[in-house]
Parts: sequence; C-alpha cells; structure tokens
Amino acid sequence: MCYNASMLKKFKIILYIFLFLGVSGVYWQSKKENNKIDNNLVQANSAQADIAVSEDKKDRVEKIEIVDGTTYGALMASSGVDNATAMAIYDSAFKSYDLAKVRLGKFVELTFDKENNELRELYYKIDTEDQLHVWRTITPGAASSSPEMSAWQTKKEAIPYEVKIITSNGTVKSSMYQAALDNNIDERAIMALADVFQWTIDFAMDPRVDDVFTFVWEQRYLNGEYVMPGRILSGKYVNSGKEYALYYSDENKGYFDQNGNSVQRMFLRAPVEFRYISSGFTTGRRYIEAFNVSTGHRAIDYAAGLGTPIRAVGNGTITKAGWGGSYGNLTSIRHNSTYSTNYGHQSRIIVKSGQKVKQGEIIGYVGSTGFSTGPHLHYEMIKNGVKINPYNELMPAGEVTKVANKDRFMQEVQKLQELMK
Repeated sequence: MCYNASMLKKFKIILYIFLFLGVSGVYWQSKKENNKIDNNLVQANSAQADIAVSEDKKDRVEKIEIVDGTTYGALMASSGVDNATAMAIYDSAFKSYDLAKVRLGKFVELTFDKENNELRELYYKIDTEDQLHVWRTITPGAASSSPEMSAWQTKKEAIPYEVKIITSNGTVKSSMYQAALDNNIDERAIMALADVFQWTIDFAMDPRVDDVFTFVWEQRYLNGEYVMPGRILSGKYVNSGKEYALYYSDENKGYFDQNGNSVQRMFLRAPVEFRYISSGFTTGRRYIEAFNVSTGHRAIDYAAGLGTPIRAVGNGTITKAGWGGSYGNLTSIRHNSTYSTNYGHQSRIIVKSGQKVKQGEIIGYVGSTGFSTGPHLHYEMIKNGVKINPYNELMPAGEVTKVANKDRFMQEVQKLQELMK
C-alpha cells in the first residue's frame, strides 16, 4: 500500500510537471505569435507612413527672374547647379536657343527631383508663342554592374496655353484706347486691334465721337491665370457711320474682308503706330495740323513724343536721308513711279539713300529739327509730283491675295459675325 501510494504520488508530481510545461509552452508560443503580429502591424503602419510621406513629397520648382546683370552661368550657380551640369544643359539647348541670350524680365524655371534633389528639367519662354524645354534622361549602364548614364535632351515647343474666345466692344468718346480702358479691355488687345486695322483706319486722324467698335479675340491662360491676349479673330469699326470689318484666316495667316479679299494695302494709313499716339494723347487732337490747301499746309503733322519710331508706310527706295532745310532731318521714299512720301523734323535718321525698305520698317525717330516748335512728325504724300491729302486718296491694293478655301472661310465669317452682334 505504501509503495503503491508512493508511486501514485510521484506519478501525480510528474503529471503536474508535464501539464505545467505544456501550458507554459502554449503561453510562450501564443506570446511569440502575438509579438510577430504586432511587429508586422508596426512594419505595415511604418510602410504606410512612408508611402504617405512619399506621396506628399513633390518635386521642387524654382522660378528665377532674370534681372539686370544676370548671366546664365550665375543664374544656375545661384540655384546650386554645378558648372558641369549647367554647361551640359547649355550645349544641349544651343541648337534650339542660346541660353547666354536670356532676356531681362523673363524667367527660368528649374525642377529638382523630389528623391535626390538633382536638377531634372529646365523651362524658358523664348517669346509669347514658344518655350525651351530641356530635360534629363537616364539610361542603364552597358553591364549590370555599370552605373546609370544621364544625358540632356532639348525641345522647342509651343507654350500650352488654355485659350478662351471672348467678344469686347466700346464707344469712342475721346479715343479708342480710352474707350478700351473704360470697358476694362486689356490695352494690349486694343493695340493689336489697331494693328489689324492699320491699312484701313488712322486712329490719330479718323476716329469721331460715338464711333463704335466690336472685336472677337483670344484670351490666353496658364495654370488657370490670365496671361495675355492672343489673336484678334475678327473686328468691326464703325467710323462716322461707315462700317469696316475684317476676319482672320488661320489657313492663310492673314486678315480678309467678308468677301475673302486681303485687307492689306500698298500703304499703311499712318506712319506712326497707334501704340505711340494713344496713351499720351487720349483727349483732344492726336495731331498738330491736318492737310489744308487754303492755309498751304499740304501735310499731316503727328504729335508724338521725342524719339517715337517712324515707319515707312509702304515698300520703296530711300531717295533722301539727311538735312532738308526747313524740314530738318528728312527722309524721302520713292514707292513707285506714281507715289513717294516725306518724313520731316526727325531727331535721328537710321536709313541711307539708295536703301530698300519694307512696309512698316522703322526709318527714323520723331524730333523737332528744322522749322519746328515741338516734337512731331511732318508727313507728306506726293502723287505724280503733287502733294496730296493721303486721307482722301483711294489707296491702291497691295499684292492681290484671295483667301484659300473660301467656303470654309465663309463659314468662319458667319460664326464670327454672330459673336460680334
């Protein structure tokens, strides 16, 4: 009995030990699994946090204005771009644009990679239409152990404007320029409108009170912000009850009347651009004296600031470029066997006798030389040796041009006419 009792006691002890070890093993295994799960959760949360940070991180963009004295090299160095990279970009871009000629007031935009902060691309707006785009390309090495190779590529591309078509109008009380300002029209757009009417209307002489104008034009936007006017698509100006209208042909890259005839003429209506006689002379006369046979003043005198550019009203040959007595500094142009024009009182002449000039080319600058009481341009037109009033002359057409694909053009004209109603 004692032996059996002793054996039974030992058996119970051994059994308790096995039970304890079994329960302990299950506990520690469970704790190990829980720790593993916790670690996985921590790693997952950490990965998600890394992803979130990565998603929030963006490429760094620097937009640098070109100020007086700025050079391309100094501009790149100021942004932390090393000389080797700057020269590689310059060499890549050279055939498309010489970056040494970046212009005052413009911007160079640099984009740096969000991962390694290395320069990734460069943008520079060459003009209002095109921009220079230079970007880095990465290619694998020849062997698996070789380092990656980088190179710079360049493209001259159209600026990706968003274009909105709008219609604007106004009534002249003192000038078309002031009417545009009164109607919150971009002054650059009204200058462009005057340019497309430059063969038809002289905005220093022709406008009258209550003249009206309407035009359809493009507004250009970048990144949702208005930047500048685009093309004038059509325009209508009613001058003393007479209507003048023109329409742009994208196919022909020019302006035509509603019948498809080019509006370009042999002569411009004025030897001084609208932009130079508008803002400074928004009230009163924008000329000093008109053509008047009874007073013997057989010319048009334009009031304009000293140094205002003077342009040739038509193609021709310079027959005089020098001192002209009472005319002061005088330029004469022979346009053909019938017509010639004179431009007097210039401050400076920039053409020479015998030189060929084109319509609109700058030939000199407004002054007050000779018999003159103040800065102005004395403009004369001669026909068959006789001084005539250019505003009474039926201006001969320039090169006869008919719009191509007239049916398509007429369809566009109808749409634009609806917009101008």
